[in-house]
Amino acid sequence: MFIVGYNQNAGSKLIKTIIENRENIQEIYFAWGDIPSGRGCNYKSEIDEFNYTNQLIEDLKIFSENGIKQNLLLNGNCYGKYSQARVFFNKIGDIVDFLQSNFALNSVTTSSPLIAKFIKQNFADLHVRASVNMEIGTIEGMDYLADYFDGFYLKRELNRNLKAIKNIRQYCDDNGKKLYMLANSGCLNNCSSHNFHDNLVAHEHEISEMDNAYEFKSSCSLYLAKDNKREKFLSISNFIRPEDIELYSEFFDGIKLATRVSYNPVEIIMAYIQKRYRGNLLNLLEPNHARHFAPSIIDNNQIPSNWAEKVADCNKNCNQCQYCYQTLKNSLIILGKD
Repeated sequence: MFIVGYNQNAGSKLIKTIIENRENIQEIYFAWGDIPSGRGCNYKSEIDEFNYTNQLIEDLKIFSENGIKQNLLLNGNCYGKYSQARVFFNKIGDIVDFLQSNFALNSVTTSSPLIAKFIKQNFADLHVRASVNMEIGTIEGMDYLADYFDGFYLKRELNRNLKAIKNIRQYCDDNGKKLYMLANSGCLNNCSSHNFHDNLVAHEHEISEMDNAYEFKSSCSLYLAKDNKREKFLSISNFIRPEDIELYSEFFDGIKLATRVSYNPVEIIMAYIQKRYRGNLLNLLEPNHARHFAPSIIDNNQIPSNWAEKVADCNKNCNQCQYCYQTLKNSLIILGKD
């Protein structure tokens, strides 16, 4: 079952797609108001926020009436001076109470152990998940926070590591925990500036008010803009193709699709539900990096059918192995070339 992101820019087409495919969609997830989440907000003024929130409320009503459960994102990487503040938790409590009383709120995803503790103490019937932004990829990492979280998103870098997934799945089964995967992240593995970038996103309103000396461009974008680095893309990425979901689905209680800020969320959702996709593989990812490969695309049809099985059980010695490099080379197509 898939967990998909609410994307107001996609309008009624996204809502219709979710409702028509609700047997395959476990939940929709969304952020609320001015509380930082793992992505930038969708408005720049109080009027924009008012309009956005009103439309969100109307859409949540539609989802609730059609039996679509909802997941609230409280997964900002930093809450600054409010991180432990009583006023902050009172605000969260009011929001959660409103959403649970009026809609089909089923769960909360957070990167804060304190928010998780607060939800467990005050809304015991809500499922609390550790955000993928916490980068939890070990049994110890889960065990440390087992009192606060009912489930965990697996660290992206382990998405193609069946041995690690099976080991962690066993821990979850033994301890009554749920395990989740983010399937279509375009983030590169082991990004050295990931936490810094997430902190910037959490403080974007404050930052926008300053006379800033620099504009931060994500490290993955700068890296893939270099001609001699793109050849590594398959080996330093962690996405799971729609065709390969079945290899992993038995080990996860839900598979999240990043669609909140995508320009084509419906295309992404349908590709994973149908477990096939014809087109530029980069268009399924968030971020998708398509501009760095243009005018070339990664033709998903050219990826070998056994690629997923091979990389899921390989020794991850990418510096010596040329398999993913060759796979990418064979799947690149230059558009407009005869």
